[in-house]
Amino acid sequence: MSATGTRALRSSMCFFSSQKPNRPPSSSQHSTAYLSVKPKSVLHDHPLYTPAHQNISFQIKEKILCLELMGVDSGKALSQNPSLHTASLDSIHSIIYFLRSKGIHQNDLPRIFGMCPTILTSNIGTDLKPVFDFLSQDLKVPEKKFRKVIKKCPRLLVCSVRDQLKPCLFYLQRLGFTDLDALAYQDSVLLVSNVENTLIPKLKFLESVGFARDEAIDMVLRCPSLLTFSIENNYKPKLDYFVKEMDGKMEDLREFPQYFAFSLEKRIKPRHMEVVESETELPLPVMLKSTDEEFRKLIRQLDG
Repeated sequence: MSATGTRALRSSMCFFSSQKPNRPPSSSQHSTAYLSVKPKSVLHDHPLYTPAHQNISFQIKEKILCLELMGVDSGKALSQNPSLHTASLDSIHSIIYFLRSKGIHQNDLPRIFGMCPTILTSNIGTDLKPVFDFLSQDLKVPEKKFRKVIKKCPRLLVCSVRDQLKPCLFYLQRLGFTDLDALAYQDSVLLVSNVENTLIPKLKFLESVGFARDEAIDMVLRCPSLLTFSIENNYKPKLDYFVKEMDGKMEDLREFPQYFAFSLEKRIKPRHMEVVESETELPLPVMLKSTDEEFRKLIRQLDG
């Protein structure tokens, strides 16, 4: 390996150290961290060190290699976050160290950065720290459970607390979402949804098809994922099939809003067709919630 490649490799090892940024790991730690992530042959053959890529600056090569060694798609990251081109390795290292100090594990980082590359150039003081303060103060999440929340929804780290998270939490609480644990650990995706463009339109759609507002609110409280489904790709085709093919009654959907959470092509249609062919009847929840084995057994019993 060239001297340049060696320096890049050593510089990239900052990502795999649990030490503070100013305390570099030993050479043995470099080797161990590197071998645990990429085989040596991969680094020798890395395209960054071929003549075709000599026009790439050494600083960019360092960052690309760091991302790749960490398990992050460097091309995607640089494309989705152009600011990475000018970010220093020290600043990226500081972000990683900050996240690790909050309980995020090293092996969580590839998925987190892969989903949200902008985190790599966030400002710790104005972007990241307020999110963890929000988790602690507003959602009452203990520090030891920060990792669980962030793993569930990494997008929390790229949301403005003032403009996104707090207004969304306020709106959801007004609707009746009072279980903070559920919002933190199960339905955190609701907190990163846009109130005006995502949450409100879903409620209005349910009202537009015949549900009273209090009925629509009760439906989303019992099945929060209703607020995340696409109106065009989920609600409309499933509602159309329910009304036209299943001859269903709207009160059945009011009682079982989870209907919209099942796949139309893989669950709803095939099971409905089997029920029709067997000339039997099954309540909507029983037809969809039962396992394949339970469903077949029910059909055989009713058919016999």
